[in-house]
Amino acid sequence: MEESAQQARQLDHLAAAPAPGGSPFAAFGLPGFGGPPPEPRPILELEGEAYEDELDALSDWVDDWLLPVYGAEVTTAAPWCPQWQEHQDVVAWLHALWMAYQQHKDPEAGLSGMAVWHRDFLTHTIAAVRAPAGPLSACMTSPERPAHRILPGPPPSARPPKTTTQPEPPDSGEPYELTA
Repeated sequence: MEESAQQARQLDHLAAAPAPGGSPFAAFGLPGFGGPPPEPRPILELEGEAYEDELDALSDWVDDWLLPVYGAEVTTAAPWCPQWQEHQDVVAWLHALWMAYQQHKDPEAGLSGMAVWHRDFLTHTIAAVRAPAGPLSACMTSPERPAHRILPGPPPSARPPKTTTQPEPPDSGEPYELTA
């Protein structure tokens, strides 16, 4: 009898509505649907203290984890810059790599999450950032010769000035009407 009563209580509990605000998937370690997750923002869209905090966290990840594991030797074929935080394009690349890392190391990414991160994100990012003609090419190419230089980017596009005048009516002998 006691066993039947316990099963009845379990069935009642399972049939009951979930607690408000709680995740129906909490027991499985999955996020709830209590609202949209915070939107990750590219670091270059951040300003002030938010930018500085994100850059500090990124720098910790790069210095403490990424470089010791994937840093490889600094050469002319794979330059590096100890002042990489001053290279906006490198900051953007590494921040995107870090956000992808956080997503792919999550258990929800599955057992192949990190393999996907290596294949789709790490390899391409490191190749672009440390390319011989990449954004760090004017910086350190040998640990014995530290260097830092930010190369100038291209000038702004040469666009014709915007005009606010109406186009001339065609010379057809007909009255010209503006249409909205």
